[in-house]
Amino acid sequence: MTSPVPLADAIAEHVHDGDTVALEGFTHLIPFAAAHEIARQGRRHLTLVRMTPDLIYDQLIGLGCADEIVFSYGGNPGVGSLHRLRDAVENQWPHRLVVHEHSHAGLANAYSAGAARLPFAVLRGYRGTDLEEQRDIISRVTCPFTGEELAAVKAVNPDVSVIHAQLADREGNVMLWGITGVQREAVLAAKRAIVTVEEVVDEFPEHTGAVILPNWVLSAVSVVPNGAWPSYAAGYSVRDNDFYQQWDAISRDREAFLAWAAENDLKESSNA
Repeated sequence: MTSPVPLADAIAEHVHDGDTVALEGFTHLIPFAAAHEIARQGRRHLTLVRMTPDLIYDQLIGLGCADEIVFSYGGNPGVGSLHRLRDAVENQWPHRLVVHEHSHAGLANAYSAGAARLPFAVLRGYRGTDLEEQRDIISRVTCPFTGEELAAVKAVNPDVSVIHAQLADREGNVMLWGITGVQREAVLAAKRAIVTVEEVVDEFPEHTGAVILPNWVLSAVSVVPNGAWPSYAAGYSVRDNDFYQQWDAISRDREAFLAWAAENDLKESSNA
């Protein structure tokens, strides 16, 4: 992969019905534009993986794109609940949603195991919580050296991971900086990876703590300025706090939500 491709083409080629899809980014660099393109193309029966579902998965769930969700915290940050997620869990609207919940540490370790192509990760945690009842993704192992019983979490290996970043160079390498979450691990754990970027440059600037993703781990790069809105991209944009507030009212009511989706040319998918 060396030349940027239009986002619509990247999604059409690499995101398929029934895929496990991770759209990662922590606080900023959340790939909203890519998520909206997934919805516009009417993808269905997805398993969505994300540390914090945020508005991005509230929207995809409400649009009927997802059958399952794997996450470690669900909420509209600083505002309240994700009402489309709640409606799906409590009322099966627009259809039933299967939920798999981790701790933050557990899901981060599951990504790391996936990136290392290991079957599971080991950590201290989960003891005494009902999360342990999810035996298909969380179990226990005994350390062969100390005899200590530890939690084991099944590795996460998405079919496709999608992230937003600040820069790509002419060779298709990607650079991101600021608050980083598990973007690197999500990309390395996936079979395919799509990155939307603010711009393409001839040479990367120096940034302490920046993450560099080489072109050989990426399937597609698309230039999408402001592709993280209403979140932000450090150095390029600021968070639209007003929209996060507005989303609470939009998402509470099904008709208001569907009107918002229609205004933004987002396709409601029926999984009947």
